[in-house]
Amino acid sequence: MDYNYSYVSKKKAQNNRFLIVFLSLLLPWHEGFAEELNNVDLLKEYKKLLAEQQKEFQIQRKIIADQGQELQQMKARLDALSNQAPSNKQVAENPKKPVVTAATSQRSAPPPNQLPDKPVGKDPTEKKGMERPPEIPRLSETVGGVLTRKGKIAIEPSLQYGYSDNYRVFLDAYTFIPAIAIGLIDIRQIKRHTMMASLAARYGITDRWEFELRMPYVYRTDTQRSRPVDISAATDETFNASGSSIGDLEIATRYQLTSGANGWPILVGNVLTTVPTGKSPFDIEYVNAQGVPGATYPSELPTGVGYFSFQPSITALYPTDPAVFFGNISYNYNTETKQNFGTFDPGDTIGFSFGLGFGINDRTSFSLGYSHRHVFTSAVNGIDIKGSELDIGQFLVGYSFKYSPQTTFNLSLGIGTTDDAQGVNLNFRMPMTFDFISVDL
Repeated sequence: MDYNYSYVSKKKAQNNRFLIVFLSLLLPWHEGFAEELNNVDLLKEYKKLLAEQQKEFQIQRKIIADQGQELQQMKARLDALSNQAPSNKQVAENPKKPVVTAATSQRSAPPPNQLPDKPVGKDPTEKKGMERPPEIPRLSETVGGVLTRKGKIAIEPSLQYGYSDNYRVFLDAYTFIPAIAIGLIDIRQIKRHTMMASLAARYGITDRWEFELRMPYVYRTDTQRSRPVDISAATDETFNASGSSIGDLEIATRYQLTSGANGWPILVGNVLTTVPTGKSPFDIEYVNAQGVPGATYPSELPTGVGYFSFQPSITALYPTDPAVFFGNISYNYNTETKQNFGTFDPGDTIGFSFGLGFGINDRTSFSLGYSHRHVFTSAVNGIDIKGSELDIGQFLVGYSFKYSPQTTFNLSLGIGTTDDAQGVNLNFRMPMTFDFISVDL
């Protein structure tokens, strides 16, 4: 009885151990299987969601394509209406002419990718004419500035300063072998300062034609230092002279000849007349210098030239934004004058100038140029004065600032490039424009 009981107990114990081992082996396999089942279900859900998203994307793509086609149709109709539909005036004049509608224009309109068989627009090389020449800094009475508009008057005060310094050698002697002279040899250094204040008035007869009147007041001073080398002078002789009075009256007119259409330059005709209202050099008395035999000096300085002059010229302007090229050619006819010593012919003058103006902005501009004048030989009683020819060359720099719509500041500088030219010529102008009475011509 006890043996059976123990045998049964041992058998139960073995069976329990086997069950525990079996369950321990079976439990991991059961969890992996469950996890694998869950992954399969999740993959199916993802595939289903992706298919739905693809369907939605296809629907949205179709909607966008339909909207694009509608926009192309609306654009074609709009172009047809704006380009091919006749105006009310044309319909009234031609009532029998069929009216082009949006539908017919859409059918007859060329494809958008087809290029036109004729040029579109205007030729870019074609240039329109300019009603007025471009404004550049004024370098002289014939170059720069701008023409005064019709019915307006411009008042221009100006201040000019000039300085020159040169040496002169006077020889009143004869030579018998080279480098040896017998007689008077006088070497002089002359420093000349000139101040000129003037007031000008310009009136615009039309938009292309103006008239100007200018009256200057001149102050001059000269310092001459001389040392004759034939009298063994120990010190230099210095002589000062000055003069102040009104200068020569200037009358000018300018007219714009061309508008600059079709690539041609703008041409402006200028006429400048000088009336000898200043102190003439022929009315100046000369005195003998003390200590320098044969040397004479003027008692005062003239403020005018002493004769009439007439100067026509042509100015050409070629705008190439932002620069403006300019050029001028002139001929100055100087009239003869009769004096107590006979008839004096000062000789005519021919000149030219060229350069360019550059606009920095709508209020500021500057210009660079060169001017050259050749004065022909002077004559007394028909006999030429040898050595009286002059060549006057200057390098020109101009600057302009538009202070207000009515007022402009203009500064120009001339630097002498030849022996006969002034060393420095500085000119400041301030034109101010006002409304005036208009005259219809």
